[in-house]
Amino acid sequence: MNLLTTPFHDLDAYVALPRIGGLALSPDGDRLVVTVQTLNPERTAYSTALWEVDPTGEQPARRLTRSVKGEASAAFTASGDLLFTSARPDPDAGDGGKDEPKSALWLLPAAGGEARVVATAPGGLSGILTARGADVASVVAAVLPSAVDLSADARLRAARKQAKVQAILHAGYPVRHWDHDLGPDQPRRYLADLTGLVDAPASPLPDPDGDQAPGVEVAGVVLRQLTGAGRQLFEHGAALSPDGATLVTTWSRPDAGAALRTVLVAIDTASGERRVIADLADADAESPVVSPDGTSVAFLLSSTSTPERAPRERLAVVPLAGGEVTVLADGWDRWPTSIAWLPDGSGLVVTADSLGRAPVFLVTLGDPATVEQVTADDAGFGDVRVAPDGAALFALRSSYRAPAEPVRIDLAGFLAGGGPGGRPPVASTLLRSPVPAPALPGELREVETTTADGARVRGWLALPAGAGADAPAPLLLWIHGGPLSSWNAWSWRWNPWLMVARGYAVLLPDPALSTGYGQEFVQRGWGRWGAAPYTDLMAIADLVETLPEIDASRTAAMGGSFGGYMANWVAGHTERFSAIVTHASLWALDQFGPTTDHSYYWQREMTAEMALANSPHRFVDRIRTPVLVIHGDRDYRVPIGEGLRLWYELLTSSGLPADADGATVHRFLYFPDESHWVLTPQHAKVWYQTVLAFLSEHVLGEPGELPELLG
Repeated sequence: MNLLTTPFHDLDAYVALPRIGGLALSPDGDRLVVTVQTLNPERTAYSTALWEVDPTGEQPARRLTRSVKGEASAAFTASGDLLFTSARPDPDAGDGGKDEPKSALWLLPAAGGEARVVATAPGGLSGILTARGADVASVVAAVLPSAVDLSADARLRAARKQAKVQAILHAGYPVRHWDHDLGPDQPRRYLADLTGLVDAPASPLPDPDGDQAPGVEVAGVVLRQLTGAGRQLFEHGAALSPDGATLVTTWSRPDAGAALRTVLVAIDTASGERRVIADLADADAESPVVSPDGTSVAFLLSSTSTPERAPRERLAVVPLAGGEVTVLADGWDRWPTSIAWLPDGSGLVVTADSLGRAPVFLVTLGDPATVEQVTADDAGFGDVRVAPDGAALFALRSSYRAPAEPVRIDLAGFLAGGGPGGRPPVASTLLRSPVPAPALPGELREVETTTADGARVRGWLALPAGAGADAPAPLLLWIHGGPLSSWNAWSWRWNPWLMVARGYAVLLPDPALSTGYGQEFVQRGWGRWGAAPYTDLMAIADLVETLPEIDASRTAAMGGSFGGYMANWVAGHTERFSAIVTHASLWALDQFGPTTDHSYYWQREMTAEMALANSPHRFVDRIRTPVLVIHGDRDYRVPIGEGLRLWYELLTSSGLPADADGATVHRFLYFPDESHWVLTPQHAKVWYQTVLAFLSEHVLGEPGELPELLG
């Protein structure tokens, strides 16, 4: 493909690019399934289908499902059947009434044939878990708190709908999360025995705690309730033991100051008996995974931060029967992000951010445990699955050179490369993906500098084709969100190549607070957002501006969320940039703290004095740079009040205020129905078109063309 005609040169072509998601591996290791998002015919939303990928890399990928509503959450049963959720119509259910269909549990037989519904719930089903050694599954149903079973839930929902009541009575915190209101329904876990898909009604479960409901038969499979009313499963992580006898899940408990803390509980799937197996003070237990022999649970241990101390992420193991929690590889200076067991239980396959990548690591159990990097790719890995014989890993690999692609990692070859500690990492092998990687309009380089305090700051620099001393490119400093994050994997939402295709060089730096550089690098910026993160960004921008490919006289800075905060801070502390773009940004930290969706976390991050010292709004009178403010009204993480106050104070108090007629160089792009991100395809187009027009005017000195759909 000609570099002048890549999909990044045409926003319509870009939003139409298919996108690969989650990966599932069958118990025998012979089948891989991924999800693929494609643009609907109206070009207003994405629909997801399931595709099968050959684990050997020999056969082309083949599509398994097709529907307007799409399919998600693929998981294989022990027998090799494929489960997924979908809101598509059930052909065996007739009209099903006038209500919008909810997501149901579907089964696609391994032997072939049509998929069929095996379970439904009035509020929909999600969160499929399967057991490797038993044909059982666990699903989540959203149930109204007073409903004793799913039939009662259906009646209550119908009554609320008929009366047009949407009111929610809260008794705890939080009440909102990211982009949606919490309640009135709450998640409950159910168990489905898939053997024979029985038709007989379920027998009641024992009720030792007084909060269990009887089993309910729905659509041919018995859904047996494992957890009762309450918000204990808010944002939970869970796993089934290989024999399906135990569900291990995180369990939210109220903590001081309206905070939540998560412990690990084990639930007997036959009796419903529940016991706590890991409860650590000043830490949250997350992402449990049960060992192949069913005796141990590995999980992530996240320490509770304070305004003076950054959080720390570690690996831990606890016996499934309960007992002492063992922290693994405590001296490893990385934050693990996902866990999978080796088939023989001798170790864990772990991912972690590291130096602008997210490699796969092998943690071999022992005293002490050892950590080795398995993958050599300049990329990040996710959805890592271990082959049943332990010879290979399968994962989705992405970087800023390519979006997510299915790959095979030769674990046997890695292990044959020497003894522990001396084995070189191996490169992954690309499988035959259902979606080819798009051609890029430029090249990606790695850049780094050393700051005045001796810290190493690195990042990625995306350069347009043809940039050089005779044709230097304008520079766009793009600051990541988080702030505990890293520019190490492809993003469809924050994609630098759209800017590169218009001639910009895009710098993606990892300043203080970024993950993958050790605990001290996070601590450098903890509670000091306006200090080391800012000076790190300026230091690496200084370096990049000396490159012959860069035109240092034409520069801009932009970011979203924490990156938007940082863009606001930059605007009030330097005039070196010609334009600032700030999306979903924190502006007045005293206002932000009590109104964000999880205020208790913010209280752990900064004291009132620290928030005031680091608040960009105090420096509005110093802003001499045109600012484009972007915010969505459904943003609950950074509420719309931040954007509204920023906009008002730019017009009334900045160094570039509105004139007597109300005209201003600043702009405010407002999305009434978008959230922290701008996700719908046409709104994403409007976002990029508006940003590019603003940059064109103020960085390139050329008139920018605003999107026609803005009216």
